[in-house]
Amino acid sequence: MSALASLTPSPSPSRRGELGLDPFYPIVDSAAWVTRLTGVGARLVQLRIKDRDEAWIARETSEALATCAKAGAVLIVNDFWRVAIDEGAAWVHLGQADLDHADVGAIRKAGLRLGVSTHDDAELDRALRLDPDYVALGPIYPTILKAMAFAPQGLQRIGEWKRRIGAIPLVAIGGLNVERAKLCRGAGADIVSVVTDITLNADPEARAREWIAATRPA
Repeated sequence: MSALASLTPSPSPSRRGELGLDPFYPIVDSAAWVTRLTGVGARLVQLRIKDRDEAWIARETSEALATCAKAGAVLIVNDFWRVAIDEGAAWVHLGQADLDHADVGAIRKAGLRLGVSTHDDAELDRALRLDPDYVALGPIYPTILKAMAFAPQGLQRIGEWKRRIGAIPLVAIGGLNVERAKLCRGAGADIVSVVTDITLNADPEARAREWIAATRPA
C-alpha cells in the first residue's frame, strides 16, 4: 500500500507543540556514532544506515535506542520504518522515494512520529498531506554527502518554507557547518542537521560541542 493511499490526514498541532526537539541534529551511520555524540551532549540523532540488511539495521537500531534512552536523547530511524516499529522507536524519517513504499497508516497506528524530506514545492505539498512532525529542506548549500538532483536551496527558501509550514518544525540540511547553521537558524530553521562536518572532522566530539554551543539556547 502506498503512503498516500494509507493516509488519513488528521492535523495535530497539539502533538507537534509537545515535541521540544533539540536544534542540533546530527545524522550518523552506526550505533557507535550515536554513543559518541550523545556522550558529548547530542540530544537528537538520526541513524541512517544504507546498504545493510534489515537484521543488521535492527541490531544497530536496538543498540542506538538503548544508548539514547540512557542519555535522554531522541533517536530518529531513517527509512526502515518496519524496523523502527519492531524495535520500539518513537520516530522515523522518510525521504520522498521512501514515501513511495512506506505505509504511513501503519507508522501512525504504531504511534511513531514522522519527519519528511523535501526539495521543491511539489514535495512540500506531498509532505504536508502526511501531517508530518517535522519537514526537512535541503540541500541548503552544496553538499559532498551524495549526488543531489536539486540545486542548493539557499537561505531565502528557508524563510519561504517556514511561512508555509507554520508551527511544524523546519529542519535545514545540506552543506552546513557551524557558521552556516547560525545563518539557517536566523533565516527561520528550527533545527539544523549535519553529517560530514562532524563525521569527517579530525575531532568529531569537539566539533559536536561547537555545534551545541552555537545552536542550543544558553
